[in-house]
Amino acid sequence: MIKALAMEFQKIRRKRVWLIVAALIIVQILWSLWGVRGMDAHDLSQGWMHFLYQFPLLNSIMMPVIAAVVASRLCDIEHKGQTLKLLNTVMPAGRLFSAKFLCGSLYMLAAVLLQVVVIAAVGRLVGFEGSPPLAKLFYYLLFTTAVNLTILLLQQVLSLLFRNQMIALAVGIIGSFAGLFILYFPQSLERFLLWGYYGVLMFVGMNWDRATRVTDFYYVPIDWAGFVTLIIVFCVMYIIGRALFIRKEM
Repeated sequence: MIKALAMEFQKIRRKRVWLIVAALIIVQILWSLWGVRGMDAHDLSQGWMHFLYQFPLLNSIMMPVIAAVVASRLCDIEHKGQTLKLLNTVMPAGRLFSAKFLCGSLYMLAAVLLQVVVIAAVGRLVGFEGSPPLAKLFYYLLFTTAVNLTILLLQQVLSLLFRNQMIALAVGIIGSFAGLFILYFPQSLERFLLWGYYGVLMFVGMNWDRATRVTDFYYVPIDWAGFVTLIIVFCVMYIIGRALFIRKEM
């Protein structure tokens, strides 16, 4: 598997997939700096919760597209070169599927790790009250990574099964809009849409007073049932997607 993974990185060395992750982080750094300008003492006192509420909203917009692009870049090289059948002679199709997913997962994990660094660094820079909430940042890392990898898996299955990468990219774009709009619906509906799990696994709520125009953030109980559901969906999707790829006519 290590050799297969190294081969995947070698194949995409000129694809500059890291630029996609870098662009995401730059946009979020700029957004976070813009969002904290002019914060008063009340805002600074709940700045950590502010970020932990806003970043999942950003992720619901950006991450599905990022996952779609990463998966497409990883998979289109075989379609363009018509090398799937050739690769199948040197390694099992199932190992190729796993190596591509692991390669893409490392990029998605790097994106979330950099997000956590941005949250902590900007929070300390502007003077958020208290130390960075390490436990909450860990939960953010865990839940965001889980949603990202599940969406990446879906995008990889589509990118491998369909030669036309516009199909997979269209699903990513539609999922991005759907994930954002579903956040404004009851959480019971979010559970039925994969991209809605950025909202399902949020653990910060918000109250906005229309009269005073004051926003208050607060922690809410973690939806562990939603997390378990997501893991089950991931496992089922991985088994089915891998089986479909193995049976695919190369």
